[in-house]
Amino acid sequence: MALGPRLDLRQSQSLVMTPQLQQAIRLLALSNVEIEAFIADELERNPLLEVDAQDREPPVPGEIAPEAAEPRGDGEPVDADLAIGEGRGEVDQPLDVDFGAETFHHDSPSDMAGTPGQGPGQDGSLGMQDLSGPMAAGDGPAWEDMLEGSTSLREHLQAQAGMALDGMDLFVGRHLADLIDENGYLHADLLEVSRQLGVPLDRVEQVLSVVQTFEPTGVGARSLAECIAIQAREADRYDPAMARLIDNLDLLAKGALPQLRRICGVDEEDLADMIAELRGYDPRPGAQFGGDTVIEAVAPDLFVVERDGGWAIEINSATLPRLLVNRQYYVEMSGGAHDAQSKAWLNECLNEANWLVKALDQRQRTILKVASEIVKQQDGFFRKGVTHLKPLTLKMVAEAIEMHESTVSRVTSNKYLSCARGLHELKFFFTSAIQATDGGEAVSAAAVKSHIKALIDEEQPSAILSDDKLVELLQAKGFDIARRTVAKYREAMGLGSSVQRRRQKKLAGV
Repeated sequence: MALGPRLDLRQSQSLVMTPQLQQAIRLLALSNVEIEAFIADELERNPLLEVDAQDREPPVPGEIAPEAAEPRGDGEPVDADLAIGEGRGEVDQPLDVDFGAETFHHDSPSDMAGTPGQGPGQDGSLGMQDLSGPMAAGDGPAWEDMLEGSTSLREHLQAQAGMALDGMDLFVGRHLADLIDENGYLHADLLEVSRQLGVPLDRVEQVLSVVQTFEPTGVGARSLAECIAIQAREADRYDPAMARLIDNLDLLAKGALPQLRRICGVDEEDLADMIAELRGYDPRPGAQFGGDTVIEAVAPDLFVVERDGGWAIEINSATLPRLLVNRQYYVEMSGGAHDAQSKAWLNECLNEANWLVKALDQRQRTILKVASEIVKQQDGFFRKGVTHLKPLTLKMVAEAIEMHESTVSRVTSNKYLSCARGLHELKFFFTSAIQATDGGEAVSAAAVKSHIKALIDEEQPSAILSDDKLVELLQAKGFDIARRTVAKYREAMGLGSSVQRRRQKKLAGV
């Protein structure tokens, strides 16, 4: 074979993800609230997009529009495709990318900035009413209205400092108020504060003593013991015995009552009264005030309502404005565009607007299809509660709806479902399996946790259940579970060990 340069022609096939396909995949991982914020940016960028301002009848609370979804008579969840609006001509299939790449699974909304053709919107309801269920728009006060009049702890302390202090003391007092955290504690070195402000240390301590008289009682303390002591002085209960009890809170936490009686020099009855007094004090006096950070409520992406023996599933269209392409405006603008650059820009805007509406329609259809399968698989949870939650994996759902596992993962990311049993993230319905002792059907880890909590809640102070005993009781219920698994689940739920629970119940009975 001769060696030398030559030209060859080869034909091959490869899968290439276009920017539009990449963005469609990113849209799957966004929640409705993130989509709504993205719509606002796209409306400013593309003049051919507009929000449908047509008034629609308000939905009846607790109901879903008939055209939204029809339950089946056999009790199965509705098919997601039934929720699609009619009269749209050819309908595309739900979005799915059948390859294992997770390149875009964890992309954040910020990754989408500047990408041509992006921007959610369109008919978020897919032909449905605006909203259904008790969380419909207009029912009850808005969260913003509830938070608007709240006063933060810092503002409250600053106002009191203005009335109680003046001159340099007011300057120091306001500085100390800024250093107090949301629980009411001062985490600062007074010597360092003195150096920063150029004020003698004794004057800083004097101002702090004034700040510690502010409401709420106990604010400005540098430790839990000091916080409790301030409240005890305010209640005129800070006698020598109470002072010694407050100085030994660590012994109280351990339940060392005989040792505390000796230290405080009181009998059993007096110690019980002192402990009862301590229980009446607030260890976090500042927590009753609103913080400086605004708390936002989670808006559900899906609603599930039982109707006629089945389940009706609907996208929360209240957080998804309906986007339309203004073709009349396109015709008017194209008539005035004479240069090639203007015509090219206008055609680009039209193509991006059309693609965006189509991409969001695919997104809604994909979410409904995945959610319908989840509701079908977890029918026992929706009817009977968390103890009937079944083991479920992304792969099981993907195989049932003939989609790729990565697509299901993106759909269930940052999405919340509202039903009669509360608001749950879609990831909540995916739990690991615990095998049954009799070889029967496996149960979910969440169901096992529910049984563990129920057993601990029902235990008596004289018969605290150890982890080994919990294993025996769970095995009697048919759960094949190891002791270390019980300990892991118990700690995950914030439940103490048998020793800690015995101590707590002992103190509660004092």
